[in-house]
Amino acid sequence: QVQLVESGGGLVQPGGSLRLSCATSGFAFRSYTMNWYRQAPGKERELVASIPSPGGTTNYADSVKGRFTISRDNAKNTVYLQMNSLKPEDTAVYYCNVRINIYHYWGQGTQVTVSS
Repeated sequence: QVQLVESGGGLVQPGGSLRLSCATSGFAFRSYTMNWYRQAPGKERELVASIPSPGGTTNYADSVKGRFTISRDNAKNTVYLQMNSLKPEDTAVYYCNVRINIYHYWGQGTQVTVSS
């Protein structure tokens, strides 16, 4: 059974930093591309960052390039999202995602609120 569990969200002031984690189980983690999405109130869910299985390159949404960094620890079956220089428009629920064959699996999400 595929499980994704996010943690690390919270309230932070503009310009601050947060590190999100997504602990996974139930599949061959090292073999799959891992993704972080986010969804703000009233908006569609959007892809923030992706990290492929070893050998590929990371990808970022234009809105977070240079501020966010996605990484993975294959020994811990965990993917991370380091978020720096946070802006109020980064406020959203952040979701961890993996696509296995035709199925998308999601975590429960973690709330990130950027506000003074």
